[in-house]
Amino acid sequence: MITIYTDGASSGNPGPGGYGTILLYKNHKKELSQGYRQTTNNRMELLAVIKGLEALKGSGHQVTVYSDSKYVVDAVEKAWIWNWQTKGFKGKKNVDLWKLFIPLYQKHHIKFKWVKGHHGNPLNERCDELAVNASQSPELLIDHGFESKP
Repeated sequence: MITIYTDGASSGNPGPGGYGTILLYKNHKKELSQGYRQTTNNRMELLAVIKGLEALKGSGHQVTVYSDSKYVVDAVEKAWIWNWQTKGFKGKKNVDLWKLFIPLYQKHHIKFKWVKGHHGNPLNERCDELAVNASQSPELLIDHGFESKP
């Protein structure tokens, strides 16, 4: 069983943002984070999950993802994403990220668990710290999916 904790942050929404991800497997722990100069909170929440899944080697893993994002958790656990996909994501935001997410999701056996943000969960708090610190980094990347949209 692999456990992934995720969080996203954006100052201004849109504004500078970042994600924080923690992967746990047996005695191993890996932290990932990155900041972007112009993005949204929901994009960073979803990107945190994507980056965690991208870091997994192989396929077919049992994965539990903990997120404080109802946007991400409900989209997957309530199966909204499959309806969005069937309709070509018409009228939906963050299509570029959902299209990255879907094949990653399909490679593994993933459950999402919602956790209340800023409520004392140490790993969720650490992901928040990683995301906020990344968003304040002097080396912010361009979120092409956000800045390049028409």
